[in-house]
Amino acid sequence: MPSALDLRIDAAYQAITAAGGPIQLGTIDSDGRSFPYISNAPDNLVDYVAFFCAQHGDATFLVEGDKRLSFAELYATARQVAIGLVDGHGVQRGDRVGLAMRNANAWCVAYIGILMAGGCATLLNGWWQGGELVAAIDETEVSLVIADSPRAARLAEAGHKVPVIELDISLDIDQAISPLLAAGANPDTALPKLTGDDLATILFTSGSTGQSKGAYSRHRAVTQGTFNYVAQSVSMAYLMAQDGITSDLQPATLICTPLFHVTAEVPVFLQSFAIGRKLVLMPKWDAEEAMRLIEQEKISYFVGVPLMSYEMLVHPNRSKYDLSTCASYAAGGAPRPPEHVKRIADGMGGGQPLLGYGLTETNGVGCGNLGDNYLEKPLSTGPASKPLVDLAIMDDAGDALPQGQIGEVCIRSIANFEGYWNRPDATRDAFTKDHYFRTGDLGYLDEDGYLFIVDRKKDIIIRGGENISCQEVEAAIYEHPDAKECAVFGLPDERLGEVVGAVVWMTPDSRVDAEALTAFLSERLAAFKVPLKIWLAPSALPKLGSEKIDKVSLRNFYRGQYALETAA
Repeated sequence: MPSALDLRIDAAYQAITAAGGPIQLGTIDSDGRSFPYISNAPDNLVDYVAFFCAQHGDATFLVEGDKRLSFAELYATARQVAIGLVDGHGVQRGDRVGLAMRNANAWCVAYIGILMAGGCATLLNGWWQGGELVAAIDETEVSLVIADSPRAARLAEAGHKVPVIELDISLDIDQAISPLLAAGANPDTALPKLTGDDLATILFTSGSTGQSKGAYSRHRAVTQGTFNYVAQSVSMAYLMAQDGITSDLQPATLICTPLFHVTAEVPVFLQSFAIGRKLVLMPKWDAEEAMRLIEQEKISYFVGVPLMSYEMLVHPNRSKYDLSTCASYAAGGAPRPPEHVKRIADGMGGGQPLLGYGLTETNGVGCGNLGDNYLEKPLSTGPASKPLVDLAIMDDAGDALPQGQIGEVCIRSIANFEGYWNRPDATRDAFTKDHYFRTGDLGYLDEDGYLFIVDRKKDIIIRGGENISCQEVEAAIYEHPDAKECAVFGLPDERLGEVVGAVVWMTPDSRVDAEALTAFLSERLAAFKVPLKIWLAPSALPKLGSEKIDKVSLRNFYRGQYALETAA
C-alpha cells in the first residue's frame, strides 16, 4: 500500500504538471518509440544555461575557498572560453574535448565553455594515472585536453599525443582560464546554435570487460535528465510550502563527489542552474572540513557517497558545528546499512537521509528514496523517478518478470545515453530488444513499486561510489613478470561498501611479497583500484571444468578469511 508520503508526492507531482504548471509533459519519438518528455525544457544545455544564468544573474553560484562566481560571471567567463576554443584552438562542432581536473571553478567554466563552442565535454577521471588517461583519450578520439597541473604532468609522463592546455586553477578565474583564450579573439564571434541532437558529453564507466568505456549522450538526453531532477525538486518545494516550511536562504549544496561523476554533474551541477542553487566545491574529502563549510555557507543539501554523511555523524567534533540549515543528506553509488539510515535521521540535527539510484548511462536518472519512506524501507533505492523513468525487471531474454521476482534491473527513458564510443558491440549488448538499458544489477520490485537491489551481474566492484573493473585490476597484476595467476574480487567494507581484494599465485622462485606487489600496482592504477588486501597463493588457483579460474569459490573463501582477519 502506498505510504502517506507517496500519496503526497504523487499529488504534488500532479499539481506541478497540470495545465499552466512549471513542468509540462508531452511525448517525443526516438528510435521508432514514443517516450515521455518534458516539453517546456530547452532542448540543449547551452540554451538551458543561458536562460537560467540570465534569470539568477548576480546570485552566487560557485564557491571555491575564497573565490566566488555569480551565475552571470560564470556565463560571461564560459563564453570567453568558448570563443577561445573556436578562434584559437580550432574546436569544431562535435569535437571531443577532454576535461581532466579536480573540482574547481575552472572545471565548471571549462565544461560550459566546451559546450558553448559546440564541443563534446569528455569528462576524464581525475584519479586516473597517465596510462589510464591516455587510454580514454585514445578510445574517444579526443582532439584537445584541458587539464590542471597534476593531470597535465601525468599525461606528459605517459607520452600522450594530444594537445593539452594546462590551467593553474589556484589562480583567480580570469587568470586561470587565460591559456584557453585566443589573442585578438573577436568577442562577437558567432558560436554554434545547438540542437538536442548534438553531442553533449562523454562520461566513462567501468564494466566487466576491463578498460573504461566512454558513454556518450546528446544534449536532449542530458537536458531531459536534468529536468527530471528539477521536477522532483519542484515537487518537494510544493510539499514544503504546504507544510509552511519556508526559508530566505539561497539553496546551497556542498559538492564532495568529483564533478566528472554523473551524480555531481547532472543532479547537482546542472540542476543547480534551474533552481538558483549555490555550489560549494570541495576538492578533497574531509569530514570536519565538510561540517565547517556546512555551517559557514549555510548548506541546505549535502550529497556524497554513503560513508561521507556517516563519517560526519560519528566524528568526535560533530557537536562543535551547527548543521541545522542542512535538510538532506543524499547518497548514491552504494547502499547504506539500515542502521546508518536510522542513526543519520536521528543524529544530524534534523537533516534527513535520502538515497538515489542512477547510472552513468542513464545520466543519473533512476530511483529515489527519501524521508519516512527511506526509514520504512532502508534497503530500497525507492520507486522509479517521475516523469521520465520506465523501470522493469527482466530476464536474460529481455522479457519482463512478475512483481517480486528477481531479475536484471532495466531502465528506459529519453534521458538514456546513446551508446559507448567506438564500441558498437558493447552498445548493442547494453540494451534489450525494447531499448531498455541493462544496468547489470539484479533486483526486484515490491508491491509498491520500490526497487531492491540484491546483487550484480557484472564483474565489478563498487568502492565508495567508484566502479572498478576486476578484469582491469587483474590485467595490471599480470603485467608483473612474476605473476602467474590471479583473481580480483570485492571485499565487504562498512565505510566504502566494498574494497578491492586479490589472490595471486607468483612464480615459485619469486621474492615479491604483497607489499611490493601493491607498490607495483600503485604505479599503474588509480589509488582506489589498488587492492587493499593481497593474498599470495602457495599453488595454482582452483579451476572450473572449463579451465577458467574458479573465482566464485576463491571470493567466498577469501571473504571469509578477510572477515576473520578484520574481526581479530
